[in-house]
Amino acid sequence: MFQSFLKKLKIIFTDKQLVKRILFVLGILVIFRLLTAIPVPGVNVAQLAQFLKNNQLLGFLNIFSGGGLTSLSIVLLGVGPFITASIIMQLLTLMFPKLKELYHESGEMGRRTFNQYSRYLTVLLALVQGVALLAVLSGKGIIPSLPSLQAFINIAIVVGGSFLMMWLGEMISEFGIGQGVSIIIFAGIVARIPNDINQAFFAYDPSQLPLYIGFAIVAVLIVAGVVMITEAERLVPVTYAKQQARQGYVTSSTSTHIPLRMNQAGVMPIIFALSILMFPRLIATAMAASAHAGVAAVGSAVAGFLGNQLYYGILYFILVFVFTYFYTAVTFDAEAMANNLQKGGAFIPNVRPGAPTAEYIGTIMTRITFFGGLFLAVVAVMPTIFQAISGNQNLAIGGTALLIVVSVIIDLVKKLSAQASMSEY
Repeated sequence: MFQSFLKKLKIIFTDKQLVKRILFVLGILVIFRLLTAIPVPGVNVAQLAQFLKNNQLLGFLNIFSGGGLTSLSIVLLGVGPFITASIIMQLLTLMFPKLKELYHESGEMGRRTFNQYSRYLTVLLALVQGVALLAVLSGKGIIPSLPSLQAFINIAIVVGGSFLMMWLGEMISEFGIGQGVSIIIFAGIVARIPNDINQAFFAYDPSQLPLYIGFAIVAVLIVAGVVMITEAERLVPVTYAKQQARQGYVTSSTSTHIPLRMNQAGVMPIIFALSILMFPRLIATAMAASAHAGVAAVGSAVAGFLGNQLYYGILYFILVFVFTYFYTAVTFDAEAMANNLQKGGAFIPNVRPGAPTAEYIGTIMTRITFFGGLFLAVVAVMPTIFQAISGNQNLAIGGTALLIVVSVIIDLVKKLSAQASMSEY
């Protein structure tokens, strides 16, 4: 196994095209980290540090901005608006058949048009989120308040920064390796690790040593569980019928299998759920600071509901579980797989070709996705439970970040291995 690993590693670094892709990703990540260090004009650093302390909402938002919120950088919204826009567009395909046809059946041109709609929606959501977030920050005296020229400039900068982050993610997906949005989030989490370790070291409380040990054990189990669930597959047997050869000989039937992944959605349900939870909470927080009594009351009620640990944990669990099914349904087409099997002269034993095969494969996928989604949902809320018990906010954020990091690393390793195998053959 180790020799095989070294062989693939050698292939990766000797394949010029693959090396170019890796270097392209690294170059984009360097640009991304430089952008997170450029603050918006007029920031009150002391007020910002005080406001960010033990703020769960902004802590999760900081994950999507790759640490850009800590310094209130020009990319402080990160890829959050783009992820939310992607979710809305995917949901709309279930409601409008024409939009679904555009995405699935209109070829490359239709897919480009669909993605263009997603970009337009990203700008709109970035504007709404940017105004809401800057309104909250200006209310705390961190940045200039509306209506002022500097405040409008900051809104334009923040919206432009979010659109730039979306573009960088698309460049990674097209010219690099892996899923661009996930890699950007991954890079931001990894960049925060030294600072998080430093804070944990100086805030160390000997009385909480058993809690830290327990969290470390759970973290190791989470890593092992994510790897196991990600690699788990259900093998569906497939038989290719006898075929007539050119010379008149009849070839014997061959048997193989179709691997169906238990966690087809990967890390995307976690990212989707966090994005959906943050958007209304951010808007509600901004509404709570309104001068209008009715608006402030509604905003306070919604923010209080979403700020409750119990309600937040229940919603987080449900969203992760639901989005696992949703993303699997979007990315996995049982009907297309059944048609391809029929065209290739293959069939599943004891299952008729065509619609019955599609139904059979879909039923299996639904059942194994249940366990994959349940695992992701349970693991997602476990850090929140630790945070509620200990009162240590870093445990909740760190657990979610751990899920994302492990899943992205697994995905990158598999794609690099696939590229190395293609280069070898």
